[in-house]
Amino acid sequence: MLIGCHVSIAGGVFKAPERAAELGAEVMQIFTRSPQGGKAPTLTNEICQEFKISNLKFKIKEIVVHTPYYINFASSNNRIRYGSISVLRDELERASLLGAEYVMTHLGSAGQLSEKKANEKTIEALKKSLEGYAGSTELLIENAAGAGKIMGATFAQIAEIIKGVNHPKLVGICLDTQHSFASGYDWRDFQSTLQKIDTEIGLDKIKLIHANDSKTELASNKDRHEHIGKGLIGQEAFKNIVAFAKQNDVSMILETEHEGVVEDIELLKSFRSQKS
Repeated sequence: MLIGCHVSIAGGVFKAPERAAELGAEVMQIFTRSPQGGKAPTLTNEICQEFKISNLKFKIKEIVVHTPYYINFASSNNRIRYGSISVLRDELERASLLGAEYVMTHLGSAGQLSEKKANEKTIEALKKSLEGYAGSTELLIENAAGAGKIMGATFAQIAEIIKGVNHPKLVGICLDTQHSFASGYDWRDFQSTLQKIDTEIGLDKIKLIHANDSKTELASNKDRHEHIGKGLIGQEAFKNIVAFAKQNDVSMILETEHEGVVEDIELLKSFRSQKS
């Protein structure tokens, strides 16, 4: 399993690998466009080639792409909903050009819809995004912290959506430790939490882990990342999470502030080096 973090593509996507290496990352997560909106920068053959050469040079072994923040597949606003469908497909195609392993996405909010209706609209939207897609990059759904009517706060709901989409490129989940803690999954009670996730979706569906400690308490429904061991999940829980990731060859990506992320990466690597 690999350990890394999210890095900026400021100045060009090909600049990201060097930034990741400077932080001690073996795997990196990027946006390929502004997460707030706007036109995506063109990925020419030359840019993609330079990006791949840079990854080899700086020994970045795996690339993950995060979709923009405005994605909302169950939106009642058709411009947002169909825009989300189009952007997800575009991100999958762009990620394939860059040689990325995964694209991960949040699902958005149910708004005024019932969970059942929101699930149906989300399944339909994801199917449209994946229709005819034959790229190499696979799709993951990231779990949410659960504020308001945000979708994907439970792994049971995500499992229902994955089953409904039933597409070979939608392979599983990116498990965010802080979001799940904020949604009531207590990593301090490690075996019980693993069992709960296994029952809801299956541990084999965990393809990637966002390793973030939590500034807020269990079941707070607040998305507030903290550096490893400095939050309410704590170091002991992360030792267990790293051991699980190592045993199952699941890479871990930190989304903590860059001031301190080097120490986070080093800490997770020290847990990885411990004998089980």
